[in-house]
Amino acid sequence: MSQRANALRAAVEQGLVGPERPVAGLLDLDGIRASAAALRDGFATPGVEVTHTFAVKAASLVPVLRLLAEEGIGAEVASPGELALARAAGVPPDRVVLDSPAKTPAELAEALALGVAVNADNFQELARLDRLVRPGTTAPLGLRVNPQVGGGTIGAMSTATATSKFGVALRDEGAADRVVRAFLDRPWLTRLHTHTGSQGVPLDLMAAGVRAAYELAERINHEAGRQQVRVIDIGGGLPVDFTSDDARPTFAEYASVLRATAPGLFDGRYGLVTEFGRALLARHGTVLARVEYAKSAGGRAIAVTHAGVQVATRTVFAPGAWPLRVLALDGKGRPKQGDPVLQDIAGPCCFAGDLVASARALPLLEEGDHVALLDTGAYYFSTHFAYNSLLRPAVHGHTGDPPRFRTLRRAQTLAELVTESGG
Repeated sequence: MSQRANALRAAVEQGLVGPERPVAGLLDLDGIRASAAALRDGFATPGVEVTHTFAVKAASLVPVLRLLAEEGIGAEVASPGELALARAAGVPPDRVVLDSPAKTPAELAEALALGVAVNADNFQELARLDRLVRPGTTAPLGLRVNPQVGGGTIGAMSTATATSKFGVALRDEGAADRVVRAFLDRPWLTRLHTHTGSQGVPLDLMAAGVRAAYELAERINHEAGRQQVRVIDIGGGLPVDFTSDDARPTFAEYASVLRATAPGLFDGRYGLVTEFGRALLARHGTVLARVEYAKSAGGRAIAVTHAGVQVATRTVFAPGAWPLRVLALDGKGRPKQGDPVLQDIAGPCCFAGDLVASARALPLLEEGDHVALLDTGAYYFSTHFAYNSLLRPAVHGHTGDPPRFRTLRRAQTLAELVTESGG
């Protein structure tokens, strides 16, 4: 039996999921460490300093951030809350990058005081920094640019389209010249940032966005007559195949494409920053939920579970873009036996579209069985949707085989929910 199967069975046997706790998240901590090592190895280049950061929005859990920090992975944050989580996890300031399209003056001042890297989103933000930056500052400050190279298959996730809300649109008339002038006027601007990748974006398009940033850095440095841009932040966004266990594309494959597309990135003149999220964690998480009822309607079998839109928000609202594999398990957490039957896997929320899978061929599920939603280690535990005031489930990390569990986030209580809701 696989390590994942052993963890699922053990979670049921140990009562992490049961009648009183009908849904929980599981994270394979050994797998996360392995992904961190694969990231480090994939980008390792003699003479090139690479700072890897984790996109905190993908798993805003302090123990996860702490584990990644132990693996040498910093934090990419996009809000005061995410910055506070990174600090609570002990992530060193020199491994924190603040990216947000809507930073307030107070947020910018705090970042400068802490010494974390800041990527300004636009020219107005640079004007705010003009008022905050002190002469001789050594704070790592940069500017985000949008290379406008196009989108992937998921429009809402595409950040390098002609009209994306992020960064300075480089192909707009006069924009590139204005960026160069902004750098020449501000010797403290030493970084360029771009983020083209995301789910549904192919590697060649990701690399084209990075190449545009690299070429702009070369132009700035040429016109400055010195190495003003010293670091290029290439963002993250390596896509994940949610349809199989195939862990491709890999970090090494992406780095190889970058080396072919923009070889100057790796010749030692530039430091690199990465901001991967989903690719580091998705494979290592599972949502495990109890089947509360099994019924049928119109000849369609329906398994009513406790995993719905509150934990799988993107999957429920955009199933074509965010499909999930579902495992059918029996009452003891073992693989369910029987001929496959087309059935809907429904969540507990009170609207008809709360389905994590429709007409999925699985052994017929019954009351007291379980379902496992695979590849849910990123976003599914940190973007809880409080529909019907459903409680945030516990998240448990496991190591070894047989697995040993520890709670990374305890389940929300009713009292906490009432207090959070103004009670």
